Amino acid sequence: MIYHDTIVALATPSGAGAIAVVRLSGNDAISIADSCFKSVKSQKSLSDQKTHTIHLGHIMDGKKTIDEVLVSVFKNPNSYTGEHVVEISCHGSNYIQREIIQLFLRKGCRMATAGEFTLRAFLNGKLDLSQAEAVADLISSDNEASHQIAMQQMRGGFSSEIAKLREELLNFASLIELELDFAEEDVEFADRTQFKDLTERISFVLKRLIDSFAVGNVIKNGIPVAIVGEPNVGKSTLLNALLNEERAIVSEIAGTTRDTIEDEISIGGIGFRFIDTAGIRETKDVVESIGIRKTFEKIEQAQVVVYISPSPLAPKGGISSDALKEIKKIKNKYPLKNLIIVFNKMDMLSEEDIQNLKSSLVNRKSKIENVQFISAKTGQGVQEFKDTLLDFVNTGALRNNDTIVTNSRHYDSLLKALDEVDNVKHGLESGLSGDLLAIDIRQALYHFGEITGEITNDDLLGNIFANFCIGK
Repeated sequence: MIYHDTIVALATPSGAGAIAVVRLSGNDAISIADSCFKSVKSQKSLSDQKTHTIHLGHIMDGKKTIDEVLVSVFKNPNSYTGEHVVEISCHGSNYIQREIIQLFLRKGCRMATAGEFTLRAFLNGKLDLSQAEAVADLISSDNEASHQIAMQQMRGGFSSEIAKLREELLNFASLIELELDFAEEDVEFADRTQFKDLTERISFVLKRLIDSFAVGNVIKNGIPVAIVGEPNVGKSTLLNALLNEERAIVSEIAGTTRDTIEDEISIGGIGFRFIDTAGIRETKDVVESIGIRKTFEKIEQAQVVVYISPSPLAPKGGISSDALKEIKKIKNKYPLKNLIIVFNKMDMLSEEDIQNLKSSLVNRKSKIENVQFISAKTGQGVQEFKDTLLDFVNTGALRNNDTIVTNSRHYDSLLKALDEVDNVKHGLESGLSGDLLAIDIRQALYHFGEITGEITNDDLLGNIFANFCIGK
């Protein structure tokens, strides 16, 4: 898969704006841009300019001036793609963007496919495959934690750790292979004790990386939180308080929410996707019944379930027997899900009532765990509720800047690599011959190579870069 042509695409989002950037990459990028560029002060040629320089001028279509622009020149191999790259900063009119791109297409460029600039960077050795994938993660990051992980991976934190393990394993593999060349002499070049220690260390690191995927996947995709409970207990009010906007309709009429409402916020740098659901109750209303059925579907998908109820001392009586049954049903049906019981409408109580309520609930701790007291209407206790949600995420690895795996393809390759390393360990313990050990070692090396891109194919690259945006 080698490209020699020159590609062009809009590198900024489509649509009108203050400026737009049109990017070219390829052997003829500079000469094609030069043929359409007229400097403001002199007849300078872009081809004669130094790399990493910016030039003011006009893009010309014959005698017609399309726009006044700034042209940035990056010469190979010191560019993002490793090829000649030109970036044209023009005014953000849709018409100007279209005219400039069409002009370059007529001059011999081809429209870039999704992720083709980053694909060329990978093929030209500017990035390994895990770093290239981190580029897409960085673009799509929408909270502090996902941004931090993507930056670490793009800088090579993950790939350097994998490359180091692969190199150590490769050194021993070479010694094992060398033994096969001297099989008749019955010599042993690879120290089996050292080799066993290496496999133990590699296995430990792989397990740590594999375990980190649970946190990484949460950080990358956000944590789904289902807000459930009886009708008219403040579920929608809580959602609005968390989002700090009137996202859901609030009324005194029970059963107002008939479908799920979803929105996402960042708490402590972690994305949480809150799902306001229809109130759970017995009803003959067909539409409301559908909403209640969807509520249980959302509970199934959620990692955290928030059951909200009016405070036991609030008007209308507090936790009903139906509510207690639903809480028990949720706990029994989803024993592994994090469940928070939230008592709402605390603003209706005196301070003495609140303290008495808390004391009584402490005595029932064995029955009701993760209890929170809030007033969704006034905001009382909402911050403490957010802190409780954040406690469900193990952010220790993130704070320590440890390597965290967020990519499911990497996770799959790590699992396969660990399986092969375990086979090597068992082979060493059972005194397996060198030729059979070599087979398992080669397989482990193969799966390491899949992550960084030493081992790849066109189909894999096509699947990865198809998810990129055009222009990147």
